Amino acid sequence: MTHKQPAFKRILLKLSGEALMGEQKFGLEQKTCEEIALSIKEVADKGVEMGIVVGGGNIFRGNMAEAFGFARTPADQIGMLATTINGLILQQTLTRLGCKSVVLSAFTCGSMVETYAWNRAMRYLEEKYIVIFVGGTGSPYFTTDTAAALRASEIGAGVLLKATKVDGIYDKDPILHKSAIKYDVLTYSEVLTKDLKVMDATAIALCRENKIPVVVFNLFEPGSLLKAVLGESIGTIVNRE
Repeated sequence: MTHKQPAFKRILLKLSGEALMGEQKFGLEQKTCEEIALSIKEVADKGVEMGIVVGGGNIFRGNMAEAFGFARTPADQIGMLATTINGLILQQTLTRLGCKSVVLSAFTCGSMVETYAWNRAMRYLEEKYIVIFVGGTGSPYFTTDTAAALRASEIGAGVLLKATKVDGIYDKDPILHKSAIKYDVLTYSEVLTKDLKVMDATAIALCRENKIPVVVFNLFEPGSLLKAVLGESIGTIVNRE
């Protein structure tokens, strides 16, 4: 076990809904959820304050609206509800592992989930709860990447960690193109001008405005999340000019 100290006091982890599917094509896989929760616990045990924005793409994505014949706004709202399901599952998995965690929603969910408020989130973080943010921004037409950049800005995160299934940012899809070239370091402007699809432009612009570095890494490489938190060279870092 490494004794190196974390490079960041507080982080925001962006976790896609698809990450929770494991080898399945839809829904959730218990084994994968537990593996992800264990990697989160490993970081929390270092004393790092953690916020997590979770997506809902394993259940429903807003961009599925056309295929279903739905209007974009209700389709996005369905996606927001999907993030709530994922957040509750992640929270219960973390609870079973002995982690203090809480789910905060961008929209009111009655008695099931607490509603997000900045001062509430900050209090939980300071009390070393893992805070899981669901419901995106609470408005349609915004991605969960933008929600992650927004929450990272609000809580004063030292870094936004975007967990993916690839080991960084490439000039083209490395799964489809064997000749794809990986970037180790990029500026915010380069991500925008090269139209690299790792995060939407709104999210990147918000991180640039608030000087929050973004690390894109493969969540499924053993120990990768902890390495990113320890500041080790991993994945691709997007930083200031």
